[in-house]
Order: sequence, then structure tokens, then C-alpha cells
Amino acid sequence: MKGIKTLVSFTAIAVCLGAASMVNAATITPVNTTFSAPGTITVKSPASFNLPVTCNITFTGKTAANGASASITAATVSGSNSLCGVPVMQNLPWTLTPTSTSTATVSGVSFSVISNCGTATINTNYGGGALTVPSAQAVGSCSITALSVSPSPTFVITNP
Repeated sequence: MKGIKTLVSFTAIAVCLGAASMVNAATITPVNTTFSAPGTITVKSPASFNLPVTCNITFTGKTAANGASASITAATVSGSNSLCGVPVMQNLPWTLTPTSTSTATVSGVSFSVISNCGTATINTNYGGGALTVPSAQAVGSCSITALSVSPSPTFVITNP
């Protein structure tokens, strides 16, 4: 009987903590708004013999009506390096989900640079109006070693 009471108590605590974390989820404003996020990205891939290639990139998408996420619906890559014209973005839309006022994850990231790199969830930092990667982020056989894009309109990420 004591074991059942302990189990019920732990279950109640877990449910309360889970509900509390959902209530305190970070949100993006402005809500329900289309955005463009131009900047630069540096990728290492087998196509570049794992040497870093820096290109211009522009993400476009829309923030969710409840501010819980943003949907990245397109990404355009360009630049003077001939490899900048090669990437094919896959698995769009990708979902940007704020995890705090200064961090977010982007899930479903998938692209190919001549061959398929893979799919991953990447970690990002957000501050000063720019979304960046804190360190190299593996996407299958490729890696994003640097990213800096500035959403317009500027995102404001808050914890309620």
C-alpha cells in the first residue's frame, strides 16, 4: 500500500511539473506574421571535401498564431562560391521552436549538397536580433559550422 501511495505521489509531481513547464513555454512575437531572415551560413560537406563553404542564405516563413513556433517554409542559398548554387533544401517546412528567451531549436532540417546530407534538429542561439548556431551542428554527413540570420520583422522571444 505504501508503494502505491509513493507511486501516486511521484506521478502527481511529474504531472504538475509537466504542466508548469508547458505554461512557461517561450513564445515568439509578432504572432501570425510572415518573416524573412537573410544572413550567412557556413557548411562543411563531402562535396566540399569537408572544407567550410560560406554562402548567403535567406529563410522565409511565418510565426504561429499562438507564438509557440515559427514555420520556415523556404530557404534560398546564393554566393560567389560555385557550391552555393548546389544545395537543395528538403523536408520543408522546418519548425523553429523557442526553448528560452535566448535559445531555440530548428527541427526537420534537411538538405543535400550533391548528395543527401541527412535530417537533424539543430540548436540555435538568439540575441541582438540574430539567430546563430552556438557550435557546429551535424546534419547527417554535413555540418553547419556557422549561421547568422536576422529575422525581419525582428523576433521577440519571451517567457510568460
